[in-house]
Amino acid sequence: MEVLESYNIVADYIASMSPEKTIKLNAPAAMQKRLEKLIAKEKNKGLNKEEKNELDHYIVLERIIRLAKANAFLRLKHSA
Repeated sequence: MEVLESYNIVADYIASMSPEKTIKLNAPAAMQKRLEKLIAKEKNKGLNKEEKNELDHYIVLERIIRLAKANAFLRLKHSA
């Protein structure tokens, strides 16, 4: 099984629990602020190994949540 397929499986599972709630998912303000800080630092100065690892994890989480939201929209569309 490929990693991207695994993301889809997890995202679909999240969406299946409550499509309505999944669509409303947003990162907490502190998390969003930290992500923006890491992205800005990456563009300007570069990140150390720990920061790069942290940013990579945020990117994976974002990908899964976006997939979950897309799956939730499809579930709602097909149930209507």
